[in-house]
Amino acid sequence: MAQAGVFLEHDQFNCSICLDVLKDPVTIPCGHSYCKGCIKGYWDQDDYMGIYGCPQCRQSFTPRPVLGRNTMLADVVEKLKKTGLHTAPSEESYAEPGDVECDVCTERKKKAFKSCLVCLASFCETHLRPHYESPAFQKHKLVPPTKKLHENLCAHHDKLLEVFCRTDQHCICYLCLTDEHKGHDTILAATEMTQRKNELGEMQSASQQKIQEREKELQELRQATQSLSLSAKAAIEETERIFTELVCSIERRRTEVKELIRAHERAALSQAGGFLQQLEQEIADLKKRDAQLGQLFQTEDHISFLQNCQTVCAQPVPVELPKMITDPNFGAVIAAISEFQALLEDVCQGGFVNISEKVSDVAIMQPEKPKIITESAAAVPTPVFGSHFVGQNPFGTSGVTTPGFGAFTFSSYGTRSSGSRQRLQQRRRRR
Repeated sequence: MAQAGVFLEHDQFNCSICLDVLKDPVTIPCGHSYCKGCIKGYWDQDDYMGIYGCPQCRQSFTPRPVLGRNTMLADVVEKLKKTGLHTAPSEESYAEPGDVECDVCTERKKKAFKSCLVCLASFCETHLRPHYESPAFQKHKLVPPTKKLHENLCAHHDKLLEVFCRTDQHCICYLCLTDEHKGHDTILAATEMTQRKNELGEMQSASQQKIQEREKELQELRQATQSLSLSAKAAIEETERIFTELVCSIERRRTEVKELIRAHERAALSQAGGFLQQLEQEIADLKKRDAQLGQLFQTEDHISFLQNCQTVCAQPVPVELPKMITDPNFGAVIAAISEFQALLEDVCQGGFVNISEKVSDVAIMQPEKPKIITESAAAVPTPVFGSHFVGQNPFGTSGVTTPGFGAFTFSSYGTRSSGSRQRLQQRRRRR
């Protein structure tokens, strides 16, 4: 391939887990390739979950795929190691401010591809080839490029930090084991990292599970709030419709009562008008007869007196009047209307209490269980918020205090308010 002049990027043949050239390459079902040891170790951490994913595309597989060697890719990698890899020249390969530079490049520095913990130097792809091709560098530890290689050296012995002291919780070199860390609980840094990564993997899995649970709860809470808002809107619309009908019904009843009073007034006045005309006619006839009697009394002509006496002395037929009420009024009607008002107020008060209790029962979150009250605390009455007290509440005031309705206090159902009772008693006394 090199002779054919094909330019390939070095990264195409690197394992995305160890970042080294593929060793014993295998291809998983999604098409990505890894070192057999790298992907096996990666999936070993997911055995407890039973779900295995691709580190690059995150595609998951169940059950665990069987790893088979990709012979074609393995042959290509082997040939590239023998013939060398032609890389396409690119400005991106040169180091820019902030990048880790190759420590071997003499002219324009290229971007470092790996850092060696043994050489304590960073190398570009070209100068890194001996680490892949020469057996002398096979045991060197390659890591992603870093500027902090000096931090991997022991400050006392200038040796590579390869051991982790669990007693003092920091990295040390092998010479430290015979010095100040003698007898401490120590372990290889790589082994400690593997163990801690396993612990972090478990913590991450638990964290992800917690996140999923919380996201589910968040979705349920959002649905509950949306459902509550829609239900509240429907309740408001229904309340508006029902109260509008109630107002219209009251208006209609008011018109009917007014018309009933006026109709009765017209009928009574019409009946009294007939009797008025009869009485006025009778009075006029009596006055006329009285005048005739006066004239007859003054008559001296005995013939004329006797001829007219029988006619004038005849008694007129009196008008038959029913029993008359001297002071007719609609006081009883006014009292009945007052009683209807008091009764309606009682019904409204009781209805408001019932409605407020139903409204307060609607909630998104269930109330917490009441705490156990000790004997000392039981001696002092404590108001229980969120409950309703009919007739007497824990604050010493009559009525029901409903949470969520501000300072609204409703009287007990079926109990007439004191103001309504006083007005009704005063009207009854006037009667």
